[in-house]
Order: sequence, then structure tokens, then C-alpha cells
Amino acid sequence: MKPPVIEGDIYEAEVIDLNHRGQGVAKIDGFAIFIDDGIPGDKGNLKIHTVKKNYGIGEFVNISSPSEWRIDAPCHVVDECGGCQIQKIDYDKQLKIKKERVINDMKRIGGMEDIKIHDTLGMKDPFGYRNKAQFPLSPGEDFVKIGFYRRGTHDIVDTNSCIIQHSITDKIIKVVRSFMKKYNVKAYDEKKEKGIIRHILTKTSFRTGDLMIVLITNGEKLPYKEELITELTSNIEGVKSIVQNINTRRNNVILGHKTINLYGEDKIVDYIDDIKFNISPLSFFQVNPIQTEVLYNKALEYADLQGDETVFDLYCGIGSISLFLAKKAKKVYGIEVVKLAIEDAKKNAKINKITNAEFFTGKAEEVFPKLYKQGIRADVVVVDPPRKGCEQKVLDTIIEMNPKKVVYVSCNPATLARDLKYLNENGYKTLEIQPVDMFPHTVHVETVVLMSRV
Repeated sequence: MKPPVIEGDIYEAEVIDLNHRGQGVAKIDGFAIFIDDGIPGDKGNLKIHTVKKNYGIGEFVNISSPSEWRIDAPCHVVDECGGCQIQKIDYDKQLKIKKERVINDMKRIGGMEDIKIHDTLGMKDPFGYRNKAQFPLSPGEDFVKIGFYRRGTHDIVDTNSCIIQHSITDKIIKVVRSFMKKYNVKAYDEKKEKGIIRHILTKTSFRTGDLMIVLITNGEKLPYKEELITELTSNIEGVKSIVQNINTRRNNVILGHKTINLYGEDKIVDYIDDIKFNISPLSFFQVNPIQTEVLYNKALEYADLQGDETVFDLYCGIGSISLFLAKKAKKVYGIEVVKLAIEDAKKNAKINKITNAEFFTGKAEEVFPKLYKQGIRADVVVVDPPRKGCEQKVLDTIIEMNPKKVVYVSCNPATLARDLKYLNENGYKTLEIQPVDMFPHTVHVETVVLMSRV
């Protein structure tokens, strides 16, 4: 059937929904049009740029009646940067949108109509929440561009600030920009594959104030490094670590495997609740420490441990949830495919004097069934998989093991709904779902789910 719209034509339309990318969704004769910067309730004239078989892409030429949800975004590059897709939506409405997305995916994919889904747990102050920032660099008119990638491209939107990052990162950008111009240190050019500094990565401890600055370079050469150290440490408080990371690969991966410690320690210290973590340049750590505590405490509440339980923590990363669980459980087994993460997990257990957590390197779908066959049973299984959700073998092993409870932590409601449906069909019941806003002003939503054996 031929689409009812024509490229280049203008149509009157109203935005009725948001898709998973944060684009507004309008319907013209039942045909879906996706609109950057479209907010539910917006009405106006829409120009069609692209027509595909099942959808089109357009933009408003004018908005005659703005949505009541629409606000003036405080960020000056919000229209260019691809980071905050829904910053122009009132924050309370953002939280409602995220709950609705979970509800819709549970119905559409999971077949669950009457499940208890709580209101999204948001932040009192949804700005300055990120403890980790990474800024790509490229040559620019004013010598260097430092900022973020424009939506859907590798063109850099030059900026001196980001309002969702810790405020200290603004000072770091300013100092590095000034240093590069002063000493003629070139930014890396992706197209020419020349230049020195590729990215600036910062990690900040909200609890201790410790600051790590990582300069990702195209090779080991970093001219005037002593001058750079002086500039950074004399102008910025809390610098505990300055590290050079070497990345000569011609791909989109930010960090290379080799690091050179330039100043101070090779790690900083941070906390989630009362658990201490050593953070290295390459280690993963949740980027929103305030909401991480909310998320993990909810997972711990759902697990409802009494002290005599055995728990599996699948896709455990650096062991952050595992160590939370270990405070209440008899024994915790953590499984993670990334070797470096497991090394960090073991170190974190040691510095917190936690002896009842054991960690295994390998794919969850391989290690988990193997341990089960060796006779290890769990009363509670916690899973925190990547966006693609749990592997089938993981779900089958949970069903075969038959723990009393499953606590599912998810970053993707669609794959969550798929996995819950399978578990619901095989001996478990979804009791309640708690969305948590880990990334305000973006479309991402985390959820914690409690399941019980039927």
C-alpha cells in the first residue's frame, strides 16, 4: 500500500506519543511520522523529509499550539547535542512518560495487563547528576572543539558546559582547551587520523570529592605533559589522579588498553551507601550515584534477605549489587563476562571486608548452569543484564533451579517484558515493578522487578 504522505509536502499534525528514541510520533491517515523535538500535545505544520514503507520522518515548520508539557530547556546546545532527548519536557511529565513506556511494553510484549507498576522514582534535582563525563575532541575554527556528538553523527558540538554532568567538568574543559591552544597541542582528526588528544574522560566521587582526569591520546606522545599537570592541579580542586590512556585504534571505542599514570594515584575512591569502591580509569561504575542507591536499595528490599539465603547475582559487573546483597545474605555468587570487572569485584569485596561473596568470570549462560549442575542452589536470583536482556539458557536455568524469588534489574523495558513473559509462563509470577529514573532528560529508564515462585 502506498504511504499517504509525500516527501517535501507539509501537513497539519498533532504529536500523540514518543518513541523509544525520544522522537515525537504523529499519525497522518494512520501512517506514523517520527519528529525530532516533537512533544506529545504539540500541534502544527509538519514537513515530511523521508518516507519509508512503514513510517516517515519530518519536522515542524511551525508549532501553532505547543504541548502543555513543553518547557524552555536550560541547555544552550539541546537542539544540537544528542545527549538529552527529552530535556524540553517538564520533569514530572518525563517521569510519567517513563512509567507509561514500562506499562505499554508490559502489555504489548509481556501480555501483562493488571501488574502493579509504581510511579517512577525521580530526582529532587535532575541536573549535575553524572559522575562520569567523556568529551570527544576535534580540530575546530577556534583551534579545538570539545563537546558532544551531534545527533546521529560524529560532528562535535563545541561547548564549555554540560548541565547534567558534575559542575567540575566545566572547569576541566576550560583548562584543557586553554592548554591546547597555548602549547599548540593538536586535537585528533578522525578523517585524517592525525592529532594527539582524542577524548577527555572525567570521574568524580560525589562522596569524597576525589577527581580523576583521563586524557585519551592517539599514541604515547603527549607534549608539555608537566605543564598540563600544573595547569590542572593548580586550577582545579580535588584532583587525585591524572592518567593518559593510549588508543590508536580506528574505531568508535573510546578507551585503549594501556594507561600511563601521570599524577597522583591510579584510582579514586567512591561509595554506594556504605560500600567503598576503588575506581580505576578502565573500571565501570554507575554514573548516577544518587539514583544508584535508590535502585540497589529497591533490589535489596525486593530480595528481602533474612541472613540464611544463597543468592546468585548474574551479570554482576564490578560486584556492586553483589556486595549490597552480601550484607544480608549467607552467600552470594557473582558472575560477569568481563575479566577486569571481576578483578575489581574481588578487590572491592576485600576492601569492604566482605568474605561471603564469590565471583566467577565467564558468560552467565555458561557459568550459571555449570554451577547449578555442581549442586549450588539459590534461594534468590538477581539478574542485571545488558540491553539485550537475559540469554535463553539463563532463563531456563532459573526455571530449573526454581529459586523462591527472582529480582530483575533492567535497562530496557522491551527485553524485560519479553523475559518476564517467559518466566511467567514457566512457574513464576511478576508481583510488582518499580521504574527508577537513572538518566533524567533522556529516554532511558531502569526498572526493578520482583518475581515469586508460583
